[in-house]
Amino acid sequence: MVYLDNASTTYPKPEKVYAETDRCFREYCANPGRGAHAMSRTAAQGVAETRAALARFFNFDPPERIVFTKNATEALNVAIKGSLHQGDHVIATMLEHNSVVRPLKQLEKERGIEITFLKGNAHGEVAPSAVAAHIRSNTRLIVCTLSSNTNGIIMPIAEIGAIAHRHGISFLVDGSQGAGSVDLDCKAMKITLLAFPGHKGLLGPQGTGGLCVSAGIELSSLLQGGTGSESENPYQPHAFPEALESGTLNTPGIIGLGAGIEFIRRRGRQNIEDHKQRLIAYLHEALAAQPKIRIYSRSDSGKNSGILAINIGGVPSLSVSRILDERYEIATRAGLHCAPFAHEVLGYTVERGILRLSVSCFNTLDEMDYAVHALREITERSTGKRRTLRKQTCMDMVCTA
Repeated sequence: MVYLDNASTTYPKPEKVYAETDRCFREYCANPGRGAHAMSRTAAQGVAETRAALARFFNFDPPERIVFTKNATEALNVAIKGSLHQGDHVIATMLEHNSVVRPLKQLEKERGIEITFLKGNAHGEVAPSAVAAHIRSNTRLIVCTLSSNTNGIIMPIAEIGAIAHRHGISFLVDGSQGAGSVDLDCKAMKITLLAFPGHKGLLGPQGTGGLCVSAGIELSSLLQGGTGSESENPYQPHAFPEALESGTLNTPGIIGLGAGIEFIRRRGRQNIEDHKQRLIAYLHEALAAQPKIRIYSRSDSGKNSGILAINIGGVPSLSVSRILDERYEIATRAGLHCAPFAHEVLGYTVERGILRLSVSCFNTLDEMDYAVHALREITERSTGKRRTLRKQTCMDMVCTA
C-alpha cells in the first residue's frame, strides 16, 4: 500500500511511538495524578514530559497551560465556545474546517455572535490587510487555519498574529494541517490560542490533541468533573491544566505523542518540511503536464504543507480515489474534506469534490512516481471511455435518422 492520506492521519508512525505506547500499557498505565503509588506517579511524569516537549516545540510558556484533548476538534470547540459571548464579532477564513465553522455557526444561532469569513485569493490565502480591514470594535477573536486541509496552502500566520496583537484581539490558530513540519512559534507569531491534533504531523496516536492557552486568557470549560485536585471544591478548579482538563487522560496516547515529538526533534522539523516540499513539487510538475488534470495546490517552497489537490476532467473525485485504492493500492482522500466553503474559493467543486494526495516524512520519490503512473493511466482510460461514448451516441443518432 502506498499511503497518501497523511492529512487525515499520518501512517506509519515512528517505531518509537509504537514501542513507548506499548510500554506504557504494559508497565505503568495507571491514572496520572489520581494516586500516590509508583505507577500513578510514573504515568503523571510521562504526561508532564510530553506537555513540556510540546511547550518547547511550539515555543509556548508555561507548559501547564497546554491542555490535552482527544483531538483538535475538541480543542477548537473549547477555544471558540469558551471565549465568545453575546454580540461578539469573529473573523475567520473560507478555508476553515468544519471544526471551526460549525462551532461558530452554532454560536451565531445561540449567542448572536457575528462572523466575517474572508475569501482570499484563488488558493484561499488571505492577505493580512484584509484581516485588518474587517476588525470592528466588538471583534473578540481571529481564527485562522495554519494550512488548508483541502489544498495545503499555508496562511501568513505571523503577519495576522501581529495584527491581532496590535489590536488586543485573541488569535486562534488551527494547527491541524502543518503542525509538525511547518514552523509554529507561538511567541514570535503572537498566537494566543493554538489547537493541534496529535495524530497528524506530530506523528502520535489517534485520540490525542491539545490546546495552548496563553496566560491572561480565560476560557469557560466545556466539561466539568474529576481533576485529581481540589476534590473538596464543588466547582471546576481555575488552575491550569485542570481548569479545562476533566476526567482520565489518554495516557498511552500522550506518551506516544511525546515519542512522536522526539522523533521530529531528532530528524529535524525543517528536514521534514523540506522532504515533503520535494515530494509535492515532484508530483506537481509531473501532473501539471497532463492537460486533463487540474491542480488546485501551489508547489513553491513555504506555501504548501504537503498536499496536492487535483481533479481529472469531469470524473468524480470519489471514483478516482476508489480506483486508486482497488486497482493500484494507493490510499488517498476524496470529497469535500469537511471544508465546504473552501470549494467555493477553489472553483466551485462542491458537486464532485477534490482528490487529495498528502505526503509525510516516510513517503518516497519512488512512491510519487508510482502515483503519477497510476493517475496518468486513469486519465487515459477516462478520456478513452468518453470518446467511445461520444462515438456510440453519434451512431445511435444515424440509426434513428
